Amino acid sequence: MESPVTASYASHSAPHRMDSSGGCPHASNAALLAKGAAAGVLLPGDVPAAAVLGHEALKEFIGHPDVAKNARHFTALREGRIPDGWPLWTFATVQGMVTSDGDDHRRLRSLVSRAFTARRVEALRPGIERLTEELLDGVEAAAAEAGGGTGDGVVDLRALFALPLPMNVISELLGVDEEFRDRLHVLSNQVVATDIAPEEAVAANREMVAVLAAVAASRRDRPGEDLTSALIAAREEGGDRLGEAELIGTMIVMIVAGHETTLNLITNAVRALCAHRDQLELIRAGGADWADAVEETLRWDSPVSFFPFRYPTRDLTVDGTLIPAGTPVLAGLSAAGRDPAAHGPDADRFDITRRTRSTTRHLSLGHGAHYCLGAPLARMETTIALRRLFSRFPDLRVAVPEEELPRHRSFVSNSVRELPVVLG
Repeated sequence: MESPVTASYASHSAPHRMDSSGGCPHASNAALLAKGAAAGVLLPGDVPAAAVLGHEALKEFIGHPDVAKNARHFTALREGRIPDGWPLWTFATVQGMVTSDGDDHRRLRSLVSRAFTARRVEALRPGIERLTEELLDGVEAAAAEAGGGTGDGVVDLRALFALPLPMNVISELLGVDEEFRDRLHVLSNQVVATDIAPEEAVAANREMVAVLAAVAASRRDRPGEDLTSALIAAREEGGDRLGEAELIGTMIVMIVAGHETTLNLITNAVRALCAHRDQLELIRAGGADWADAVEETLRWDSPVSFFPFRYPTRDLTVDGTLIPAGTPVLAGLSAAGRDPAAHGPDADRFDITRRTRSTTRHLSLGHGAHYCLGAPLARMETTIALRRLFSRFPDLRVAVPEEELPRHRSFVSNSVRELPVVLG
């Protein structure tokens, strides 16, 4: 018998099957957007879902009073129809800010927000600048070695620079010892992968919890001036400690969002600027600044393509597409960023002067109550990274054509897995 959700979608149009293997999302986004601001989709395992892709529709949906983040509203999960090895399991079940509503969300957010005040983020600037220079020293040395001393060697800028910068910053904030960092990056990649086998997904989630539980245990024994120590010590007004599942869930969210997003943002910005040398020259000539390049990259090539999940608590219709109550909904951030209705007929053009001419802001870092707490830090890290990278290596170029760069195996994360460059 056909389920009510499938029947609802079928009455409008056949659902779009999300590509679990990932790839560049922009062509399929444009095709979906041409049909409407929302679409019925099928997630891995043929789980019926929806995606909201239009800028204004997504902004309205995110802020709608009848849209929730807590997975108790996810009908198929609540009824036991989602297996443990489902690739998107963590996004639905992790306990923390991203899966909470109302008072719970405000409580958790207030605890974490203390680490991301403007003053505390600005205090991180000198350390980020030092780390950036140290990493670029390593990039230069690796290029010299690869090129036999000529400096023309090909190096993976993502692995040597774009990854360790945000990973080290968020790890220092959380108090994650260096011995855990490489493994946490690998596990983060597996958590956001959408083509991962069920047994691998289960193993990755269990190991992520185990590693972060070990980090939390070390902070209990040796508390410091880090966020994990603060979360462990935090008490609500009623005197209850942060629950263990909430603590580990918050740490998972911080590690994954705190480095994967910025890693992709730096990687995507370097690719965009190398492919649009006129925009790079505009910055050098003073016609724009590095912050403009960061904002345009966020819009034009969002580091997150489809972010899971929100759930309507009653049937909602978005631009003619019925989204039944309890349906998991993807936020189509990369699609909204190139929505011509919001960003004009040239929305697919990379133009770093755009934000000085437009009142429309991208949604790549969220909107409303769940706006990304780490947005100021991500912007700072990426701005510093781009300025120092292109100042030291003004002739840097990507070593292979864009179409040959291996993409993430995910429709959540939007970037490439390697970024081979020549420093010039």
